[in-house]
Amino acid sequence: MTGLIVAIVIVLVFVVVPVFVVVGIYNKLVALKNRFKNAFSQIEVQLKRRYDLIPNLVETAKGYLKHERETLEAVIAARNQAAAGLQKAASDPGDASAVKGLAGAEGALAGAMGRLMAVMEAYPDLKANQTMNKLTEELTSTENKVAFSRQAFNDAVTAYNTYRQSFPAVVFAGIFGHNQDGALLEFEDAEAIRQAPKVSFS
Repeated sequence: MTGLIVAIVIVLVFVVVPVFVVVGIYNKLVALKNRFKNAFSQIEVQLKRRYDLIPNLVETAKGYLKHERETLEAVIAARNQAAAGLQKAASDPGDASAVKGLAGAEGALAGAMGRLMAVMEAYPDLKANQTMNKLTEELTSTENKVAFSRQAFNDAVTAYNTYRQSFPAVVFAGIFGHNQDGALLEFEDAEAIRQAPKVSFS
């Protein structure tokens, strides 16, 4: 009887427990990856809202900035490029190159928006326009939400990366298809992105 108990204990220690550990690792990797994908979807919602506001802002400014056509076109082109980058990154937030591409496109958009806001400062009638004031307030609010969503995404990616690189998960991560770290979403021109929508038109 004692031999049977010893045999059962040996089976539990060397077979059943490792199986449960491996299953636990797999489930935690999946859960953490799904968490950062969900966090990215929150960024996607806010960026889409911002992309929808930009054409309205450009359309409102167009009547006042007749001699600034190149600046307005640059904003729309940068907005379209950022929207394409978002679509690619949203299809697989775990793709580091897509996330970095979105970050670069956002940097270009921030630069274009910064130039547009600087040009608008020279037009008092545009600054007094109620529609323009409302749009800039909405952009500021949306930008704050983007910042919070991006922080939540980066926190979730960091948690996933830390666990994936930790022992014993690192031994099994590649086998389970978790071959690379998630990429943080860091805007290249974060200062311009923060400041561009906050220009006061009052």
